[in-house]
Formats: sequence, structure tokens, C-alpha cells
Amino acid sequence: MTESNVNASRLFLISCIALTVTAMTFAIRAGILGQLGTDFKLSSEELGWINSMAFLGFPLAMMFGGGLYNALGAKKLLVIAFVCHLLGLTLTITASGFWGLFISSLFVGFANGSVEASCNPLIADSYPKKKTAMLNKFHVWFPGGIVIGSLVSKFMTDAGMGWQMQIGIMLLPTVVYGVMTLKEVFPTFEEVTESTATNFKALFSPLFLFMAFCMTLTATSELATGQWINSILGASGASPMIILALITGLMAVGRYFAGPLVHRLNPSGVLFVSAVLTTLGLYSLSIATGGMVYLSAIIFAIGVTYFWPTMIGFVAENIPESGALGMSMIGGAGMFAVSMWNPVIGQWIDEARATAATKLVPGVNPELVAGQEVLSTMVVFPAILIVAFGILYVFMKKQKAQAVVAEAA
Repeated sequence: MTESNVNASRLFLISCIALTVTAMTFAIRAGILGQLGTDFKLSSEELGWINSMAFLGFPLAMMFGGGLYNALGAKKLLVIAFVCHLLGLTLTITASGFWGLFISSLFVGFANGSVEASCNPLIADSYPKKKTAMLNKFHVWFPGGIVIGSLVSKFMTDAGMGWQMQIGIMLLPTVVYGVMTLKEVFPTFEEVTESTATNFKALFSPLFLFMAFCMTLTATSELATGQWINSILGASGASPMIILALITGLMAVGRYFAGPLVHRLNPSGVLFVSAVLTTLGLYSLSIATGGMVYLSAIIFAIGVTYFWPTMIGFVAENIPESGALGMSMIGGAGMFAVSMWNPVIGQWIDEARATAATKLVPGVNPELVAGQEVLSTMVVFPAILIVAFGILYVFMKKQKAQAVVAEAA
């Protein structure tokens, strides 16, 4: 990698702005789901399919970007992200029904995945001695962008501004990171230390396959809950968008100060503790109402804070031969899982509402019952992770002990 004229801190800033746009697309879409359903007369299952395209486009871009990162480099991938963000957001604003929203969501998802495919390896390469810590700092701006997006969505909705204007506001930071990307000098690779063929081979190692499986559960626990928070918690007595801002605000702070925690517990220990807290938080959300929802949300937030960046950092540190492709594919596995679960969760919500409405218990809101029932079902995702990450922690501890013995011999 040539270093002349390359400003690592400025590249980090561009990456953070691009990730903020990515996060805002998740937050604002979550905030306007109800409006989209009303305006276009869409069921929760149909909204789930629209949502799933954003999550499906993400892994498609990460597979494309991860496989071609060695050939294209970070700058070209970020330019692709910029063009797809512009196209996806514009098509969303001009959509006239299900298919318009469906296709535009795919472009937005592809843009979001291209940001991750470009920026994760760029940052890992720029800070080789503190990959997990810097990836956590970079990923501050996913929850940070969701805080910004959820508050913007709430403010604009309360002010009577339509969903088209809420989508349009995201064009501003999109243009900022796009112009900065086009002007900035990015590192070029004089030679590739690990070939793409070597990267692909590493994807089939038992450890990578295990982590990819776990990523499907960590991503679903975090992102599916966030996308459906308006529908699930709308009748809980607490503001869903304030809850989303609270969760993601805590995540941003936690990720910013992740370095000492990762050092003390190591990545596998962090993941195990995260799984326990996420399970407790989701279960608590499934039975809480009123002010207790906020307390439950805090527990959940602490749980999911370190999932995404620590999973990517774990792969970068422990399966380095997978290269940029490994970081892209681990993220792609998570987003692909969310794309598959989104319409299922939408169907769960529709069915739970229908069941609750038929019971008609006096004084009990069927929307509240439906939301709690869906959350209680979703507890199974992080519960499985408690076992999986417990096994990972023991395995990595044994590996470390064996390495120490080998060095001493």
C-alpha cells in the first residue's frame, strides 16, 4: 500500500460519514414504515418484503465488493456506494407503490453494503495494530447515524412532514461523502499479499463457518428488532423512535470506548457477555410497558452494542488469511439472514395482531399483546448465541494456552 499523499484520518472521516448515511436509511425507513403502509395500503408482510430488499442488497454488495476489493480498491467501491445511494433514495421518493419501493430498497441496500465492503478493510489496513478497536470506533457511526435518523424522523413526522421529505434529507450527507471521496487520494496496492483464491479458501475453515452462523443470529437480534420497533412497541406506552434513539445512542458511546473492554475480556468474552445481556434485554422488552420499556431498552442496547464490529474484528484478527473478503462475507451473512427474517417477522406481527384482536380482552390493547408476543419469539436468537459464544470462549482460551506452551517450548 503506497502511503504518499494518503491521509488516514481523512479517509476515516469519509468512511464515518458514509456509514452515517447507511445508518440513517435504516432509522428513517423504520420511522416511516407506518406511513408507507397507510399511503400504499400495504400489509406488514408486504412491508417486510420491501425491508428485506435493503437487507438483501447489502450482502450482494459485500460479496461483490469483497471479491473485487483487491482489484478495485476502496475508492471505486465507495463511488459505487455513492451512485447507488443517490439512485436508491431518488427512486424511493418517486415510488408509486409496492414495486417502486421494492426496487429502490434494493439499490439502497447495495449502496449500504458497498460502504461496508470498502471501509472495513480500508480501516483494518490503515490501523493494523488496533483493528478491532478502530473498527468499533468506525461503527460508532452506525448507531450514531440511527440516533440522527430516528430523531430527524420523529421531528419531521411530528411537524407533519411527509415521508418523501424524510428520505430527501438523506441526500445531503450522501453528496458530502460522495464529493469528498472523489477528491481524496486513497491508498493503492502495489502487490496483494493474500490472493483472492486464498481468501476464498479461508471462508471454508470451520472457525469462519461457525462465526458466519453466529453472525446470522447477532445481526437478526440487533437489526430486525430495530427495523420493526415502531410496529412492535407502538402500543407499549413508550415512544418507539425515542427508544430507538436511546438504544443506538448507548451503542455509539459503548463502541467509542470499546478498546479497553476488548483488551480486558478479549473479543470472544465480549461476544459471550453481549449474548447474555441481549437475551435479558429482549425478554424484558417482551413483558415491559410504560417507563419500564426504557430500562429494558438500555439492557438490550448494552447487549447488542459490540456484536457487529467485534464479529468483523474477530475475523480480521483470527482469520487474517480471509482478507477483505472475509470481513465482507461475515457482514453479508448477517444482512442476508435479516433479509430472510424480515418478511417472517412481518408475518408474525400480522398473525399476532389477528389472534389478539379475536380475544378482545377488556382493557388490553391487542397491538401491545401482538408486539410482546413477537418479541418473546425473537428471544430465541440471542439465547442460542449464549451457548455458541460460550463454546467459542472456551475454544479460544485453549488455543491461546496452546500457543503460549508452543512459544515456551
